Amino acid sequence: MAGVVDSNDGVVSEIINFLNASPTAFHAVDEAKRLLKKAGFEQISERQDWKLQVGKKYFFTRNYSSIVAFAIGKKFVAGNGFHIVGAHTDSPCLKLKPVSKVTKAGFLEVGVQTYGGGLWHTWFDRDLTVAGRLIIRESKDGAVSYSHRLVRIQEPIMRIPNLAIHLDRSTDGFKPNSQTHLVPILATSVKAELNKAAAGNVSAESDGKTSNDNKDTDYKKHHSLLLQLLASEVGCKPEDICDFELQLCDTQPSIVAGALKEFIFSGRLDNLCMSFCSLKALIDSTSSESSLEDEPGVRMVALFDHEEVGSNSAQGAGSPVMFDALSRVTDSLNSSTSKLLEKAIQKSFVVSADMAHALHPNYMDKHEENHQPKMHGGLVIKHNANQRYATNAVTSFIFREIAEKHNLPIQDFVVCNDMPCGSTIGPILASGIGIRTVDIGAPQLSMHSIREMCAVDDVKHSYQHLKAFYEEFSQLDGKISVDI
Repeated sequence: MAGVVDSNDGVVSEIINFLNASPTAFHAVDEAKRLLKKAGFEQISERQDWKLQVGKKYFFTRNYSSIVAFAIGKKFVAGNGFHIVGAHTDSPCLKLKPVSKVTKAGFLEVGVQTYGGGLWHTWFDRDLTVAGRLIIRESKDGAVSYSHRLVRIQEPIMRIPNLAIHLDRSTDGFKPNSQTHLVPILATSVKAELNKAAAGNVSAESDGKTSNDNKDTDYKKHHSLLLQLLASEVGCKPEDICDFELQLCDTQPSIVAGALKEFIFSGRLDNLCMSFCSLKALIDSTSSESSLEDEPGVRMVALFDHEEVGSNSAQGAGSPVMFDALSRVTDSLNSSTSKLLEKAIQKSFVVSADMAHALHPNYMDKHEENHQPKMHGGLVIKHNANQRYATNAVTSFIFREIAEKHNLPIQDFVVCNDMPCGSTIGPILASGIGIRTVDIGAPQLSMHSIREMCAVDDVKHSYQHLKAFYEEFSQLDGKISVDI
């Protein structure tokens, strides 16, 4: 497949492979699951009782779009802390509507809705495809069951064409209407009619249903051509597709680029870059037999869905998923009747890892004069007096101290007073659980574009910094006195 890099080339080639394997949050979790299993992590289920052991490594998924992995130190006892890196698996995108079938002016189009705060003009004139998950009906020996399957059509099948400049002489810039202009073209009606739907010989423009009379997903809701492509990709019949969650994706692969090969050009760097670096840091910090020998805490990574739309879902950072994980690990290893979770929370620490805004050479006035994160400058500690970021002096010091010990670069960011400040999962976890938190991220340009860029060096710095956090937090935290 285009864009795949030999994994022996190091952390940079590994992140390229991760990005190219993860067009959606579902695929990102699937790839994370594969890497964790390869590293010896055992999958557990939230629906089952947990029988955990010190020195062992585990993970679970929720909705298959969020994933939590953890390694329990051999010196862990219930009531000890958790050392967590949190990131998110989702990115701004265009998601297919429940009824996506649109036919206009002889074209078959696909209705989409905007997800998150994307730079939607960047989605025009791109070679697009779809990916996500399908709910499939399966019949065996007279019994019917339903499975969830990931799907990704590799070749470009859609495009959102720009309007020619000759037909738009407005002088106030390109301002597309997200309802009427942001609609991808799938095919022309004429060509689609020549390619009759295989199932039941239903035409591409027919309102008839398949022979199975599937009331949930039929040719009235979605173009038969699209359903045929999806069915062909996963090896089922179109009428067996009961429902789906699909989004548009760019087909251009992630690459190492620039005249000096110093950049990564890719979609979804926000926030798959931080997701990958935190995941690899956990895996590599627990890879040897002796890694957890002297560890009194639990090393954990939590990759959440729906950060881009506020985190308010069953699998977002605003859900109980983090609290549930801390509680169940503590309870599983608690041999007494004491309630030790409250104590464990006060000994815990979260690194909220979400990409940061690098200084843009063409828009330097958008950054505060003394806080201008630069590419190759290392991870950025984010500060905001109004708690849009959860960083404080203690949490900032801990993260900065780790950088200094390992001679890693570190930067600071504060938004200009005359600009609104974005936010992250940091304040959500800090306020919802009461856990110490620092907000950080690698610097990037073109955030929320279909095609973003960051520096190769900052991927390496991020991985090294987060790995050092896992390995050294327990010892450093023991030297800090605050609420005594």
